[in-house]
Amino acid sequence: MNETKKVSRRKYTAEFKAKVALEAMQENQTLPELCSKYQLSPNQVNQWKKQLRERSAEAFRADANGRDDKDRLIEQLYKTIGELTMDVEFLKKRSKAMT
Repeated sequence: MNETKKVSRRKYTAEFKAKVALEAMQENQTLPELCSKYQLSPNQVNQWKKQLRERSAEAFRADANGRDDKDRLIEQLYKTIGELTMDVEFLKKRSKAMT
């Protein structure tokens, strides 16, 4: 009976990938040293480095868009609160008039 050992792939967090990619871009260590330190292949480190270069502008874009969305949400919430407050006042007056 042949038993094959199932090898599961390691999963890395986005924070870990960013940390390794930043270290690779700083070039304080050689690629082999960095790969040995984190037990990664050079191809993997180069891929993460490339992704960091290509997507780094998104970090600043997302921050600006996040603020715009947040401001819009706050404005909408205040509007809703105002409408509900007016409804409550109207219903209070109406209920007093009926009694």
